[in-house]
Amino acid sequence: MKFKKLLPLIIPLFVLGCSEDQASSPLKPTTSLPSAPPNIVFIITDDMYPHMFNVLPEGQDETGSGRNVTPNIDRIAQEGSFLSNTFVASPVCTPSRYNVLTGNYASRAQNKQFTDFTARNENQTVIQWNSFITPGVENTVGNHLQKMGYRTGFVGKNHVIESLEQIHQDKSPDLYADPTSPAIKAELEYRHEALQDDIRRAGFEFADNLYHDNPRWLGIDALASQNMDWITEGGVRFLRSRDERPFFLYFATTIPHGPTNAENSWLADPRITPKGILDEAPDLMPGRDTLTPRAKAAGRAGENHENLIWLDDAIGVLLETLEATGEIDNTILFFFNDHGQNQKGTLYQGGIRSQAFVWQKDGFSCGSVCDFSVSNTDFLETILEMAGARDIEEVSDGSSFYGALNGTPREEAQSMYFELGYMRAVIKGDYKYIALRYPNYAHELSLKERQAMLDEYNSFRRSFGAKAVNDDASLPFGLLEMVPGGGGAENAVYRSKPGIFEPDQLYNLKEDPMEETNLANKPEHQKTLTEMRAELQNYLDQLPGTFNL
Repeated sequence: MKFKKLLPLIIPLFVLGCSEDQASSPLKPTTSLPSAPPNIVFIITDDMYPHMFNVLPEGQDETGSGRNVTPNIDRIAQEGSFLSNTFVASPVCTPSRYNVLTGNYASRAQNKQFTDFTARNENQTVIQWNSFITPGVENTVGNHLQKMGYRTGFVGKNHVIESLEQIHQDKSPDLYADPTSPAIKAELEYRHEALQDDIRRAGFEFADNLYHDNPRWLGIDALASQNMDWITEGGVRFLRSRDERPFFLYFATTIPHGPTNAENSWLADPRITPKGILDEAPDLMPGRDTLTPRAKAAGRAGENHENLIWLDDAIGVLLETLEATGEIDNTILFFFNDHGQNQKGTLYQGGIRSQAFVWQKDGFSCGSVCDFSVSNTDFLETILEMAGARDIEEVSDGSSFYGALNGTPREEAQSMYFELGYMRAVIKGDYKYIALRYPNYAHELSLKERQAMLDEYNSFRRSFGAKAVNDDASLPFGLLEMVPGGGGAENAVYRSKPGIFEPDQLYNLKEDPMEETNLANKPEHQKTLTEMRAELQNYLDQLPGTFNL
């Protein structure tokens, strides 16, 4: 197990080759770059289910044929390598993106929202949608690659780089504002420009066609729609604006995350964007009017399959652009689903297990299916090694798997660590240990105080047009959010397992892959429990904050 040093927390600035507020990269300058460093495109999708992948049994019919109309995702899977043992350290949108872009565990976040929340929780780090990358303080893959001479781009969903000029989630925006009014239009454009500036400061010289958050959480109901066409236009514009440098593109979709209803996704006005309503709709994708016929032809009518086809079309346009510009032969493409969706918002297997592919011309030596373990914290160092970096061992909490792609046996980590909300977990061998801990004050709250907490949470959800999840303040707290009855993201999993509210949980994943039998209180498993708790403590000792086992 390898960690970077915790101190100093404020990274010194370097002067040559970057702006004065940009954090210096701990990477040593590369002494022997490849003759033609590869271009790298990293596609990160949002909330895909296993049944959306033809490579998985859940996405296949009784004959083994894929059920999904996803020829471009299928191409990446068939010609590239499916990383069949992919894990996510913190399985909700923001911390997963933090893991990917920094290579670090989200408990290392330094933004004020996160550190203030840590202080309010008795110095216990609580990883939710709060672990934002602070531009100019924390290094991203963009910062590192810029130092190595790469042109870097960021398109689509942000939800991870701090931008204080955006709508703060502790305020109630006017849901019914008119985005065509001059004042609102100017404010929207100002916020988008501010977001662009912050993402540029985080290492991406090209930043455009951005969603700061999910469409329904942007604050104005008239703009709460998906626009995969617009995101794709930004990606294509970056790919076509070539120069002599190799490039890195971070391409983040908002789909298939909700809204999934037709009126706010594939049948929405194609001019609607977070920065306002465009004068003209983008025109480089297959027509939206073809999505439903293609879904029906595949026998998937009524399953919102149109959004998945729309996503696949976007990837097809990126591939076509790489081919048209002559860059595809020297491009490595990553495809990563941001976290498991079946048990999102928890550290159960359905949340921490996800899907990833890596593609290059002629494939990788490990074959079409590579079963070595991968954490999403490993992507950064893998990308840096692909780009020709050396001495990367101290850059992040992750480790490169580039050698394993090329057929070199990977030295598997003895254990894997996970953190989210009020939970921590570790997997070692066949066993998994989950610890659930709330700060001391949580155990002392009266029913009246719990009701006030729940009322405030429900009021917040309604301010963005969402529904209250629960009105019963006597229910146990959630695992991700300390709300009676659990928060919205974890609601589908709440009460789903016999031991879900137990403070200590031990599972034998080989014998009990569904995590139905908690072994923590069984006398014959106390030695294993002690060993697993010690393994988890080893991680906690090297990370910020406290978490009392």
